[in-house]
Amino acid sequence: MAETLLALIVFLFPFAYSPGPGNIFFAANGARFGFRATVPASAGYHLATWVVTAGLGLGLLTALHNAPGAFAALRIGGALYVLWLAGKLIRAGTTETAMDAKPASFLDGAALLLLNPKAYVIIALMFTQFPPEGGGDGLALVLAISTAFTLNNLAAFTLWTAAGDRLAACFARESSARALNTGMGIVLAAVAVWMLLT
Repeated sequence: MAETLLALIVFLFPFAYSPGPGNIFFAANGARFGFRATVPASAGYHLATWVVTAGLGLGLLTALHNAPGAFAALRIGGALYVLWLAGKLIRAGTTETAMDAKPASFLDGAALLLLNPKAYVIIALMFTQFPPEGGGDGLALVLAISTAFTLNNLAAFTLWTAAGDRLAACFARESSARALNTGMGIVLAAVAVWMLLT
């Protein structure tokens, strides 16, 4: 199993560390609110990651394939949710709303995973490359893959959050902080458009 998990990490590396809805979301929140403030959202995202991955590995993947509209609905719902988050971030860059801005919550993080079609595609691809066998060994492999996938994502998101936090330190003045918030919001909005078009 150790060899399988090592191959899995190598396989997942470009997916986990490349820009996507989750990475940009956490970088933006790290930049806006700091590293520590993103912990609840990260906990929500990664708990949802583990549960969804395990569920798909244990058979829900087949159910999703039998519902052709499910991925389209996820793509549209996810893109709209990310667009809404981008709007919040852009508005947080204005003086009037800066005092009311709050970091993303545990539920925001969980919702981001649940509405992220890229995550479902990667999970499906992962289980086609590393299919679990039937029986107890299959269950153990699904749980191990789910855990490795979640921890790998956590490491990637932590790096992106830390990068956002460090970027914010370079934009400490109010005017430049507003520019950073607006810029990160626009990038997040672009990710939402990308989600709709792919």
